[in-house]
Amino acid sequence: MTLATARTGASRSPEHEAGRPLDVCVIGMHYAPEHTGNAPYTTGMVAALHDAGHRVRVVTGYPHYPAWEVTPGYTGLRRHEVLDGVPVTRVRHPVPAVPDARRRVVMDAAFTAHAAMVGGRRPDVVVAVSPVLLTVLAGLRWRREGRTALGVVTQDLYSRALAETRMTSSRLARGGAKLEGALLSRADGVAVVHEQFGAPLAALGVDPARITTIPNWSHIAPPTADRAATRRALGWRDDEVIALHAGNMGVKQGLENVVEAAREADARGAAVRFVLLGTGNQRARLEELGAGIERLDFLDPLPGDRFPDALAAADVLVVNEAATVAEMSAPSKLTSYFSAGRPVVAASWPRSAASAELARADAGVRVDPGVPAALLDAVVTTAGDGVAATAAGARGREYAQSTLGAAAAHRAYCEWVAGLGAIVRSGKAPAGH
Repeated sequence: MTLATARTGASRSPEHEAGRPLDVCVIGMHYAPEHTGNAPYTTGMVAALHDAGHRVRVVTGYPHYPAWEVTPGYTGLRRHEVLDGVPVTRVRHPVPAVPDARRRVVMDAAFTAHAAMVGGRRPDVVVAVSPVLLTVLAGLRWRREGRTALGVVTQDLYSRALAETRMTSSRLARGGAKLEGALLSRADGVAVVHEQFGAPLAALGVDPARITTIPNWSHIAPPTADRAATRRALGWRDDEVIALHAGNMGVKQGLENVVEAAREADARGAAVRFVLLGTGNQRARLEELGAGIERLDFLDPLPGDRFPDALAAADVLVVNEAATVAEMSAPSKLTSYFSAGRPVVAASWPRSAASAELARADAGVRVDPGVPAALLDAVVTTAGDGVAATAAGARGREYAQSTLGAAAAHRAYCEWVAGLGAIVRSGKAPAGH
């Protein structure tokens, strides 16, 4: 997979080649200290731009994900910080305890409205990060031909998410598609995290010449602890297969499938334990659904230095997507899974970005989502062939090192932003404006 599979709509200008810095404003709801979802990637992109000498500032929300409650200590309507040399303005927004479609729209709209009110020096480039899609509106407040270019980083396909998670009606999902197309079509450049997002965005009316693919990267450190010691610390026995799902427990993950696979393991007496590590708005419901299942455990999020060790201590790492999900996202957990060097079993449709990445890495197997017995069978088969499992894990780690490196992605973001800056300095809009 290449780091840039399409043009940004402008070549690099002589001024940028001479190293002239840009004023860049990044607007996105999620940022450090959030450590999961898209926050690590936005934070990394900002750090790369700052290290390259650009004058970067960030407008973001109050940290709340994936717990869906504001982190203690973050109070007030607006907060100013400096993180690693970058000025950060945080704006208040509601955080729903139950993030259904209506409440999330209210949260997104409130964040967007508050973010659009943040003033300051006019930037050369404003970068809006989606999700949240409405953040693009805050970016458009700054965009002006010949003065400020607008770029959008698209981590998920908003309209596909509305349709595939079934959080809203089909009529509203169609409206979401029109909104997504209308907003992204006004951007000077759109960076997507997986090449499979290109065709759906083009179908929404986004000029393919303005779409650039910049994959997410592995942002966790390599494991350091002894594997056997980690298993003992987590209460995992040597005579059982640990199938670990790590990350957000939300609607799109469809983790009922994992719960039912554990129930099937109980019925068979299989030496498999399914472990759900993390939190999210569906965890309480999943715990209720899984009550009494012997071969199912829930673990709270681990500190950053222990998380890579837990991944490496598992026998199989599980990606699970809801049976309705196919094209809306590229699971960021795969970058961490590959780095851990363990085989992966993905319950995902063949056309999904997750399946495409797993096939490229040749790091595991895929089964159809929503079929618990198939998931259990794949876990047992994968773990049962130790030689093949070790080889699959090694291929995943090699893929992460060769293709999903942070340095290459950071360079690609710097080049992308430089291309957006070239639009401003040339005084010309890209073709299609």
